[in-house]
Amino acid sequence: MTTLENSTNYLNLWSGILFGLGLVAFFDEVVFHQLLHWHHFYDKSTTSLGLISDGLFHAFSWFATIGSLFMFANLRRKKSLYIKRWIGGVLLGAGLFQLYDGTVQHKWLKLHQIRYNVDIMPYDVTWNITASIMTLIGCILIFKTRNKGGQFEG
Repeated sequence: MTTLENSTNYLNLWSGILFGLGLVAFFDEVVFHQLLHWHHFYDKSTTSLGLISDGLFHAFSWFATIGSLFMFANLRRKKSLYIKRWIGGVLLGAGLFQLYDGTVQHKWLKLHQIRYNVDIMPYDVTWNITASIMTLIGCILIFKTRNKGGQFEG
C-alpha cells in the first residue's frame, strides 16, 4: 500500500472516530442531560455549575462532529471516502466514548451517574455492554479494511 493510501485510510478512520465521539456525546447530552434531566456532566456542585459543564460538554460534541464532517467532505471531494472503514471508526469512537463515560466518569471519578434514586446496576450494565458491542464491531470493521487501499467510494 502506498503512503497516500495509508494516509487516506488514516483520515477515513479518524473522521469516523471523531464523528462517533461527537454523535454519542451529543446524544448523551441532549437526551440524558436536557430532555430527561437525569444528570449533568458534573453533578458534584450546584445546578448552575452543572449547566455550565453541560454547555462545555455540548461544545466538545459539536466541535468533534463538525471537524469530522469537514474531514468527511474532503474525503468525498477527493473521491477517497472508504465508507466501511469510516463506519468502523464511527462505531469505535462511539463505543470508546461510552466505555470511558461509563467507567471513568461514572465509576472512577464519580462526576455523575446515568440516573439517580434508582437501582443503577441495570443502567450501568446496559450502558457498558452497548459500548462494548459498538467498540467490538468497530474494531472488526477497521481490521477488515486495514489493507484495502484503492477501494474508495465517493
